[in-house]
Amino acid sequence: MIVTTTEKIDGQEVGEVLGLVRGNVIRAKHIGTDIIAALRNLVGGEVTEYTKMMGEAREQATDRMIAEARLKGADAVVGMRFTTSMVMAGSAEILAYGTAVRLVPKT
Repeated sequence: MIVTTTEKIDGQEVGEVLGLVRGNVIRAKHIGTDIIAALRNLVGGEVTEYTKMMGEAREQATDRMIAEARLKGADAVVGMRFTTSMVMAGSAEILAYGTAVRLVPKT
């Protein structure tokens, strides 16, 4: 599966647009991570626990988007984007979305 933020893929043309696909995940902070983050906030620096958590959330959202694209028979997702929003205090949604397409070689 090709996933790209661009609308075009070198050497390929969009043969058929299959529609919007998306995958999302909602992650909540963990009290243990909050304690570590608060301590790290005192001395400064990256809060690696949150960085890791959000990276994993993006991967999971992307995997879910790809699974939806495969169900539609796509071989690529173009125009892929991420968005995030706070759902409630201490939790955030990561949404991956794009357009599922079938590709044909350029002639």
